[in-house]
Amino acid sequence: MQRRGFLTTSVATSAALTVGLPLTARTASAAPWSAPEASRLVLWYDKPAAQWLEALPLGNGRLGAMVFGGPDTERLQLNEDTLWAGGPYEPANPRGLAGLPEIRRRVFAGEWAAAQQLIDSTFMGDPLGELMYQTVGNLRLSFAGMDAGEVTGYRRELDLDTAVATTTYTRGNVAYRREVFASHPDQVIVVRLTADGPGALSFTAAFDSPQQAETSSPDRITAALEGTGQTREGVPGQVRFRALVRAHSEGGAVRSENGTLTVDGADAVTLLVSVGSSYNNYRDASGDHRARAERPLNAAAGAPYGKLRSRHVRDHRALFGRLSLDLGTTEAAALPTDQRVAAFAGGEDPHLVTLHYQYGRYLLIASSRPGTQPATLQGIWNEELSPPWDSKYTININTEMNYWPAPATNLLECWEPVFALLDDLAEAGRRTARVQYGADGWVAHHNTDVWRGTAPVDGAFWGMWPTGGAWLATSVWEHYRFTGDRAALRRRLPVLEGAVRFFLDALVPDPTTGHLVTCPSVSPENAHHPGVSACAGPTMDNQILRDLFDGYLAACDTLGISSPYGQRVREARAGLPPMKIGAQGQLQEWQHDWDAGAPEQHHRHVSHLYGLHPSNQITKRGTPDLFRAALRTLELRGDAGTGWSLAWKINFWARAEDGARSFKLLTDLLTPERTAPNLFDLHPPFQIDGNFGATAGVTEWLLQSHTDEVHLLPALPPQLPDGQVTGLLARGGLTVDLTWRGGELRRARLSARQGGTVRLRTAVPVTVRSADGAAPEVRRPEKAVSVFRTKTGGDYVITPR
Repeated sequence: MQRRGFLTTSVATSAALTVGLPLTARTASAAPWSAPEASRLVLWYDKPAAQWLEALPLGNGRLGAMVFGGPDTERLQLNEDTLWAGGPYEPANPRGLAGLPEIRRRVFAGEWAAAQQLIDSTFMGDPLGELMYQTVGNLRLSFAGMDAGEVTGYRRELDLDTAVATTTYTRGNVAYRREVFASHPDQVIVVRLTADGPGALSFTAAFDSPQQAETSSPDRITAALEGTGQTREGVPGQVRFRALVRAHSEGGAVRSENGTLTVDGADAVTLLVSVGSSYNNYRDASGDHRARAERPLNAAAGAPYGKLRSRHVRDHRALFGRLSLDLGTTEAAALPTDQRVAAFAGGEDPHLVTLHYQYGRYLLIASSRPGTQPATLQGIWNEELSPPWDSKYTININTEMNYWPAPATNLLECWEPVFALLDDLAEAGRRTARVQYGADGWVAHHNTDVWRGTAPVDGAFWGMWPTGGAWLATSVWEHYRFTGDRAALRRRLPVLEGAVRFFLDALVPDPTTGHLVTCPSVSPENAHHPGVSACAGPTMDNQILRDLFDGYLAACDTLGISSPYGQRVREARAGLPPMKIGAQGQLQEWQHDWDAGAPEQHHRHVSHLYGLHPSNQITKRGTPDLFRAALRTLELRGDAGTGWSLAWKINFWARAEDGARSFKLLTDLLTPERTAPNLFDLHPPFQIDGNFGATAGVTEWLLQSHTDEVHLLPALPPQLPDGQVTGLLARGGLTVDLTWRGGELRRARLSARQGGTVRLRTAVPVTVRSADGAAPEVRRPEKAVSVFRTKTGGDYVITPR
């Protein structure tokens, strides 16, 4: 298959690299397909969505909609990020502390099943399960009264650049067009219907919902849905919600009766959809849901459609447009998106890698904005009252994976909901720490929800993992590493310190080794002997705690703070067990070498490789023995996995600088078994973390900075020999642009948002010049390593020597 989008002569290529325009825009040869058109960042289909996983997602961080695009009926399945079952509750188990010494004794004595039974009977939270994220319902448009002729020229698409879903078709010699978007500036969902024939638009619009809800017509051009989230797990439903749809027609007539909007004979119609809930915070669900639905609707009603659309697109592009990626385009890009997924493993389609990558960024923008809830297991898109795994926050990998792309792909604002979540958990988790562990500080286990449950839940086998909050808390220092934002670091230091203080109290000596360990704990969701996961000091815990302690100490040093806990932290960090290499040459998952006998040899979690990724405790050059052991673990686990597990392995092999193996895993992910027609990741069923994890993994092919050096093209797959990217972020406050040809770096540009020393690693020696042509002083401690100083606001051009 011929690859389009790359010039064939060295002179032309050099010019293209200098100009820095999208390579697909400079295709030299003619073709029956259009490379510029095919290279657009668009998901498109030649038929309506027949099921939810074919519908197209829109979101503004708070509101979500799945658009089906039917010519006879349009369905918009709606979500609002605070509509959860239940209400405020306190899960800490007051019986837990009394049973803790015996639980620990049993674990250390190797009585794991007995320990697990005691945890189940005395230590689990109340309720045993947390609460679930739920759907608002649907807005359905019915066009049954329109011409019932044959539909031709059908197309529906989602343009990632504008975040607008469009449906077009012709029926009865009239061309119809439907545009839908979720506006963040105006906090409404907007539906625009047009036709090229006068008076050709007639339809009804009405809400329905699986919730206990009622419909009504509050005025002559508005329909409403009102209800309350469900009672679940014995916790009464307290979140009231109200959804409104209002029609503004050009020509024709509009009326609303008994909860149904009717439009007759219009030339064009704009529908505005708003949803409000009574959720104030995790302690309070008494807000005015009606006012919250009405205010944005009334405000948006005063703006013409063109202004609503332009405000939306401008806001979206301010985030999405920061990063561009071009890997080339082939004829495969001209196919409908679902067909491209089905064919990806058998042919060359580099543009699908680009589209899938940018779709991950699109989904993060759509499901996570400052002031919203963090993205759940399904982002903000869920059609059920009892979704898989409750569509909540699983913080033993899944929530963290959701946010791996945020800093590196230039979406720092989209990370903000995690820090708001940490503020809540640090408060809610104090009682759990005190009541169940007799400890200072705060703790959160393997799950949480909108009510900020922090106790162990679901059952001891899965829930007895005290390190979820600690993993999230490492984001505080990681944010500083990317941004150098001292004010944010200072503001968030109490959260970090609270997590540290819990483990200073909760760690206990292993009576056999004397090392300080978490006990009880688990290596997330994996049994070390049949039916039991309870253990002491699993490898992942120790890795997370090293990052937690190191980040806290570094934050105090950076801020010039003398911590009263500093010496205790250093001593506790030194007392943690080291990572160990087992008899198979693998990195041990537990303190004892149980790996070879564990019941699931290909378990989806590879938790003990946290030290390889996302951490930097295991590196190719810094810890070669542990690095080889980590690779041995990956070989033993195998490549197969659920969607999100494959995504993590894409990142692992990228950190191993094996781009070919990492690309192979992306190929495994981009199949109909692991990727839905609308590109949602499939566990199965749908989990969004695989989308975000894959985007993070592709970034790791192009740029790594976890070892405090900037490594350009560390794991470039041979399948992608030519390309360019602009707008990546590296730790140290750098924005990075790259162009490569024939698998080799041609040019890079580093923009320093803050001055400092850069340690740059490349495959070959390079020349460093500032954008004005001056050459900074460069040290070369290794052949392919360049060390130089940057100035705040300075740009530096890197070329092979």
